[in-house]
Amino acid sequence: MTRNVRSSAAKRIVWMFALALMIFNIAAVGAQDTEPIKVGILHSLSGTMSISETTVRDSTLMAIEEINAAGGVLGRMIEPIVEDGASDWPTFAEKARKLLLEDEVSVIFGGWTSSSR
Repeated sequence: MTRNVRSSAAKRIVWMFALALMIFNIAAVGAQDTEPIKVGILHSLSGTMSISETTVRDSTLMAIEEINAAGGVLGRMIEPIVEDGASDWPTFAEKARKLLLEDEVSVIFGGWTSSSR
């Protein structure tokens, strides 16, 4: 039962990634581009919310591994950049800013709770 739930959740995450990448047109620059697609993963890996958010991070990383193993997106690998929101909304804002401005990710996956968005 637990394995089926994980498998089902992983499939949903894989489809979520694929849809997000298409919506944001990340790979539209051209199939010739070999640079990896950087994506931010922003969840609480410490603090009170880490008990539920670390599994979301793990599932997201598993989905990225599956996509990369299948050849990536239009031949481009996905490069995850993981940050810890530390169960603290100001930290989430700081880490999101870093992911967007310094790491230049194309999209951020995270914001499990409404206060972290």
